Amino acid sequence: MKQIALYGKGGIGKSTTSANLSAALSERGLDILQIGCDPKRDSTRMLMHGTFIPTVMDLVRERGEPAISLADVEFRGYNDVRCVEAGGPEPGVGCAGRGIIATFQILEKFGALKGDVIVYDVLGDVVCGGFAMPMREGYAQDIYLVTSGELMSLYAANNICKAIKRLASRIKSKCRLAGVICNAKGQPQEEELVSAFAQKVNSNLIEFIPRDRIVQLAELNRKTVIEYDPASAQAEHYRSLAARVIGNTTLSIPTPLEIDELESLAYSFL
Repeated sequence: MKQIALYGKGGIGKSTTSANLSAALSERGLDILQIGCDPKRDSTRMLMHGTFIPTVMDLVRERGEPAISLADVEFRGYNDVRCVEAGGPEPGVGCAGRGIIATFQILEKFGALKGDVIVYDVLGDVVCGGFAMPMREGYAQDIYLVTSGELMSLYAANNICKAIKRLASRIKSKCRLAGVICNAKGQPQEEELVSAFAQKVNSNLIEFIPRDRIVQLAELNRKTVIEYDPASAQAEHYRSLAARVIGNTTLSIPTPLEIDELESLAYSFL
């Protein structure tokens, strides 16, 4: 079983990438579980045809953990992808990372952390506390950075590299950097910049996903691109990503950049 996590700056397109990756993996006849680890609870929405499924944290607050069953938190989406949303605390109260911890504990109790691939879609701006738990506790073993060629996106990806490097030495943690995914924003020389960044941090560019209006059209129709337009070039990019994720055995401990190195790298591609 592969356990992978997608981390990256908020708004970079982790959830879109995760959902389309899960959909593409499911086309290969694999048993896929996607866990949304973000209080926005929208990771699985396009797999669920626009439905916001109940979150673990909401159900824990409403009923108490003993009253929750697996059927309450796990739902079947497009092509039978199993979908779970961790959720978070009420706004302004508590730690959002607690939702991730509670979710994993409940799923473990039900024996639900199984299948061919588990995809963790994790808020990546904060790599501490509960948000680092997929890496820290050995759940996610293959870590993918989702970034664009924008400096702040690369900055967040570089910070995640620091977390992977620090956590890789822990006994429980088995996390390694598995690669970089460029979810493009249409910047000049974007693919070249992100590829250079990946090499600098001791990894590789796994897939370049170009900016395409079909992503917005698919989401307006409450579907993944894979379902909405399976013959599109964009769908093929997600299938290519799925194939590379399945066959990827090149894992590494990253070598994060200093901020001046990162800025110099970005400047060199202006």
